[in-house]
Amino acid sequence: MQQGEATEIISAFLGKVAAAPSSVLLLDYDGTLAPFQIERDQAYPYPGILPLLQAIQSNGRTSLIVITGRPIHEVQNLLSPLTGIEIWGAHGLDHLLADGTRQKVDIAPQLSAALTQAEQFLHSHGMHSMTEVKPGGVAVHWRGLPDHQIESIRSQTLEGWSSLLQQEGLKLLQFEGGLELRVTRPDKGDAIATILEGLQSDTPVAFLGDDLTDEDGFRRLAHRGLSVLVRNEYRETAAQAWIRPPLELIAFLERWLQQINGA
Repeated sequence: MQQGEATEIISAFLGKVAAAPSSVLLLDYDGTLAPFQIERDQAYPYPGILPLLQAIQSNGRTSLIVITGRPIHEVQNLLSPLTGIEIWGAHGLDHLLADGTRQKVDIAPQLSAALTQAEQFLHSHGMHSMTEVKPGGVAVHWRGLPDHQIESIRSQTLEGWSSLLQQEGLKLLQFEGGLELRVTRPDKGDAIATILEGLQSDTPVAFLGDDLTDEDGFRRLAHRGLSVLVRNEYRETAAQAWIRPPLELIAFLERWLQQINGA
């Protein structure tokens, strides 16, 4: 993807944002708004991001929505003091509306039991400190470890989870710095589909993400909105445009703010 092509696509879309009475900005969190950190509770947004998000929210013409694999409370803590923002957590299993209303998707008992087995396997093989349990999923994190140790953890985990992966309703996600076994549905694309159902067909919608888990969302927005890969290095993607964090991300948000402010 050529940067000039991405610039044209983004400029054309932002022109629609400027002309529309309302718009929607969908944002992944880790790797998009914030750099990856070994200590996950220290993954704060890039400098300059929060003031821009607050300014966009305060304008009133754009709805900000975060769609993330993290639990909702973690995102709230990391985005503080930004409040009153809609968040889809755990890939869409947990949904917090801007007014504080909370909605959750129930998980089938047999899938919950399988995820418990996945967690127990990690613990029994000395990976307790690397394990994250969240709604609908169990993840093992290896960011910051040497390559040989990563490969050992990866192969051991894949072997230990192999029988669970045969169960219908579960899938394996590979993300930056780990693996996750989680329920197949919902995913980020499902969350975006639900959001789109509540919008006018001409409302401009953009989704910014970085990871393979964001591809479901990129595909869902095809022919409907703008999808942007936020990543330092390009990879094959369903996204229509590509920008690098943090400077190009900040420039994108600044341009968005200018459009809704009529600048």
